[in-house]
Amino acid sequence: MQTRILVIDDDRDMCELLEESLGRAGYHVTWRTRGDEGLDVLREQDFDVIITDINLDGQSGLDLCQRFTENRPDTPVIVITAFGDMTTAITAIRAGAHDFINKPLDMTVLEKAIERATQHRHLREEVKRLSRNAPPPADAGVLGSLIGSSRAMLGVYDLVRRVAPADTTVLLSGESGTGKELVARALHDQSERRDGRFVAINCAAVPADLLESELFGHVKGAFTDAKASRQGLFEQASGGTLLLDEVGEMPLEMQPKLLRVLQERQVRPVGGNTSVPVTARIIAATNRDLESEVEQKRFREDLFYRLNVVQIEIPPLRSRGNDVLLLAEHFVRKFSERSGKPVHGLSPEAQTKLVAYDWPGNVRQLENTIERAVALTRGDHIMLDDLPERITRFDGSTGVLTDVDLEHVRTLEQVERRHIEQAVKHAHGNKTRAAKALGIDRRTLYRKLERYAGGRSTPPGAPPPPEPSDPPTTSAS
Repeated sequence: MQTRILVIDDDRDMCELLEESLGRAGYHVTWRTRGDEGLDVLREQDFDVIITDINLDGQSGLDLCQRFTENRPDTPVIVITAFGDMTTAITAIRAGAHDFINKPLDMTVLEKAIERATQHRHLREEVKRLSRNAPPPADAGVLGSLIGSSRAMLGVYDLVRRVAPADTTVLLSGESGTGKELVARALHDQSERRDGRFVAINCAAVPADLLESELFGHVKGAFTDAKASRQGLFEQASGGTLLLDEVGEMPLEMQPKLLRVLQERQVRPVGGNTSVPVTARIIAATNRDLESEVEQKRFREDLFYRLNVVQIEIPPLRSRGNDVLLLAEHFVRKFSERSGKPVHGLSPEAQTKLVAYDWPGNVRQLENTIERAVALTRGDHIMLDDLPERITRFDGSTGVLTDVDLEHVRTLEQVERRHIEQAVKHAHGNKTRAAKALGIDRRTLYRKLERYAGGRSTPPGAPPPPEPSDPPTTSAS
């Protein structure tokens, strides 16, 4: 379905230009030259985006923007003006505008703004749909402590249920903070070993010289501080499950010892003479690409294949869609109860920003964000101001460029030229004022302007031509 755009500008030529240009880009444009006419058509038709000039004949575009947002709060408004400055932009945003663009319009910039605005609207609509259809809190955890109903997570649940009954070694892979330990616990809880112990060790957190003793145990007198014998984690997890978290961080000299235990299903404590049978199920987890680590000779290939009998990839939060809201609501309840504050949910604006953010720290980052927001909020709902600035100011369009984006990217010289020409225009042709605003000297500005015009550059060291409109200079004697 075509994106429907309502344009309001008292310049008929501008309306017709936008209708033609945006029409070629695949948009359906309706335009009016008066604000009251725009309000009338808005009452009769639905639009995805509204574009309005800030200076209309006899009317304020800011007042009009406020009336638009009051009547159609879900329809984003893009404000355009030929007299833009930071104060005007801030005023427009406060009036409810979604974006602010200066004239003369760059169609590539405008189309990007429209794309962001429509994405924003779709996110708000999805948030409302989820709010209506969200399952009750008790149903949020589809499998044990795991929360989420995205297709990516449903695939994880399916693998867990299928693999859990067997004693097969499992390798959990995924970025930091995705919940690999929770998946390991789900495997344990869904297995016949659920009554046994679940033991976890972070291989990256234990010094290399202590890791062997921690895993295999030691006998009294095995080393200086071994004042008593101690069971290793393999023995402690007998009949249960042992999670080797961050196994990719295990030192190379330790890897063949782990491989022998997995092959022989026996462990010999450090300094001991007898071996003990290993009956624990082994689950390994890593945020590294172990195949690449094998190629780089940082991880043993035979150990990799021994661990990678069944691999379960835990998806990053950014690919889990609206699971973000289910998790956020869960964390709101958790930290509300813990702190004793009556926080009951998130505002629609906060929900929209949470869904739009890319969460490089995954679920762990989301949990920390909600804990902070619950602590800061003054009301019974988390508002936009309660979220960190990096989330509220996040713009997904500033991410990695796609191939389609690259076809429309301007060169740095084109960007510089446009910026300089805009500065000269706003300085009303006064080159000295323009150069000062740009942070360059007047000679450099003249050389650049002559190059853009195809003329001869000012020779190095030569003064720029006199400028009648510049203020006179005086020198102290």
